[in-house]
Amino acid sequence: MKNKVVLITGAGKGIGRRLAEELAKRGAIIAANDISPMNVDNVVEGVRAQGGQAKAYIEDVAKKVGVQMLIKSVEDDFGGIDVLINHAAVEPHTPLLDMDEWDWHRVIDVNLTGAFLMSQSAGRVMREKGSGVILSLVTGAGESKKEAGAYLAGKAGLAELSRHLARELNLYGVRVFSASTFEEAMMVLEDL
Repeated sequence: MKNKVVLITGAGKGIGRRLAEELAKRGAIIAANDISPMNVDNVVEGVRAQGGQAKAYIEDVAKKVGVQMLIKSVEDDFGGIDVLINHAAVEPHTPLLDMDEWDWHRVIDVNLTGAFLMSQSAGRVMREKGSGVILSLVTGAGESKKEAGAYLAGKAGLAELSRHLARELNLYGVRVFSASTFEEAMMVLEDL
């Protein structure tokens, strides 16, 4: 991972944060994205305090213009993107029968559309370069969590999206994976 540019969405907490910290220890350059400046700034400060290289990028991955600006900014700052990790997610704790339409759309927009937009934009950059890795975190897909129907539907869709992206991008030297846990994600990334 030494000197590999790793862009992580949702890097402010959870598995995204753990991956940012661990990959930085292994020499990766971390482009940490989140919608919350406070969370992602803490991650970047922690990486830098340990001698790593990281920069925060505040963008909403559910918005195409924001995604394009994010990709362009990371390219401008670090010269490219070697690895994209789709971790950004919204997880409401509302039963489907009580959920309003806005909450449903926000979950699907961030968890599935955001990953699509990020993978599409980063995938185009990686296709031009002839290499790259896209890893999507599908934590919870296939499980049965109470009051997490929208979240799980989005993650199941993301798992399927990853399978199709793998077939499409493999032709260009871009590898696509999905992982359910931090440990699975690290196993994928250690084989790079």
